[in-house]
Amino acid sequence: MDGVGVRRGDATLLSDVNWDVELDERWVVLGPNGAGKTTLLKLAGTEMYPSDGTVDVLGERLGKTNVFDLRPRIGLTSAAFTARVPGDELVRDVVVSAGYSVVGRWREEYDDLDTDRAAELLDLLGVAHLADRPFGTLSEGERKRVTIARALMTDPELLLLDEPAAGLDLGGREDLVARLSSLAMDPDAPASVLVTHHVEEIPPGYTHGLLLREGSIVAQGLLDDVLTEDNLSKTFDQDLELQRSGDRYFARRW
Repeated sequence: MDGVGVRRGDATLLSDVNWDVELDERWVVLGPNGAGKTTLLKLAGTEMYPSDGTVDVLGERLGKTNVFDLRPRIGLTSAAFTARVPGDELVRDVVVSAGYSVVGRWREEYDDLDTDRAAELLDLLGVAHLADRPFGTLSEGERKRVTIARALMTDPELLLLDEPAAGLDLGGREDLVARLSSLAMDPDAPASVLVTHHVEEIPPGYTHGLLLREGSIVAQGLLDDVLTEDNLSKTFDQDLELQRSGDRYFARRW
């Protein structure tokens, strides 16, 4: 992203954003509600165009490329996508149908390679036992893991995770963070961007951070350099204490 701004009516959602994500990097985007995090992810996922500046995704510039050819190269999870999945859709079909970029399996044909990969990804995310369950019967945590498996189905070059731990209980969050950490540390995993409100949800293995407030970047760079008490306090507009235990972060108000 180079000089990127996004406006909707009188509202400025992003302003003068410059940001580069490289192939082997795992980024966390952190900020309060309304900071512009989801807008940033929509640009990266080719679901939105900038009002100003340029966005290049996987070597293709938005506005000068067919985004429908580009989207299969991107794995994306979000609450908006989860809400679109039919409640009676079987879990294995939620995952395998990513090959056709459709929601709700109909008459598509899938070979053994597709179904085997879907099964492997469900196992990787710890939900293989749910393969024949209707999606609508799953818990929030189970749904999150199934949609991440779907996002990985097409072997994407870029993985975008919009608040994957939102709404999870403590056990569900910790299980998901551990699985995302294993994925982040896999050298064959795609470049990843994870959006969150909470430092506690940052999986070990994530390398870089971008802090947003009111549509503008507060700080960006290597996670250890960016995630400081001063930067975090500026981002959330209050005095925050930041603690680290091993590879995990914790924050609270002074």
